[in-house]
Amino acid sequence: MENRFNIQPAKPDRKSSMMKKYKSAIILFAVFEAIAVWLWLSTGSLFYLLNFSYIGCILGIGLALSAAGWKYAREFVQFGVGSYMLVFLGLICRENMQIEGFWYYLFSGVLGAGVLHYAIAKIFGPLLFGRGWCGYACWTAMILDLLPFKKPAGPRKRIGFIRYIMFALSLGIVILLISLGKANKTTMFYLFVAGNVVYYVVGILLALVLKDNRAFCKFICPITVFLKPMSYFSLLRVKCDESKCIQCGKCLDVCPMDVEVNKDARNRENATECILCQKCKKACPVKALK
Repeated sequence: MENRFNIQPAKPDRKSSMMKKYKSAIILFAVFEAIAVWLWLSTGSLFYLLNFSYIGCILGIGLALSAAGWKYAREFVQFGVGSYMLVFLGLICRENMQIEGFWYYLFSGVLGAGVLHYAIAKIFGPLLFGRGWCGYACWTAMILDLLPFKKPAGPRKRIGFIRYIMFALSLGIVILLISLGKANKTTMFYLFVAGNVVYYVVGILLALVLKDNRAFCKFICPITVFLKPMSYFSLLRVKCDESKCIQCGKCLDVCPMDVEVNKDARNRENATECILCQKCKKACPVKALK
């Protein structure tokens, strides 16, 4: 029908469109800034304001770059956060940011960086963002992801039980050190350095043998004992519109964690392994993943 009154269709508001595009980046930055201010005011320590503001900035910028379509946005965040925690907090500030540091501070009754880090990133945080830590901040995976085996070469091995042995071992080491009176910040620092060397060596060797960059994450990493159960209930997750899915398998081909991402159910195979890397969404030809 002819438009007799020459009414032009409404154009989308550029400002609201931009806000929608970068909404996730803004929200995540705001959440970390709120945590930063709260911890600063409640403890009186400027460190918490600067620490969480920096992490929030990197995460916010990374998500914005991802929304803008930059290919290496995740890697930007991974190195920005991972190297900061490894080099600055770990090696320069001499804080044990590994799981042994968490046990040490927990048993000592001290609200140290290790306890806060685990509470936010690995225990309660996964209820919101799943295993985002593994995909965007882990300094071990930061290096392992540089290896050439982006996609597992074979079927997943049934050796995930090793992570529980490592979890118990880390707890046992700290309990032993405490019982011997040897648990202190100096011991924890050297344990942090030694632990990272072992993680890198084992992680690289596993990747070379199994031809899988993320083999360490799947079978060895003790932190996943915290991450996996919480991630099952995560608010932020890759969803599949199965009515759109054409079962081409391209999402499965690029997933580094063997997640059955072409199913939408929370109990899909390896559901709690998803690191939110977004590779599946980029590979989907019909935009069935969101």
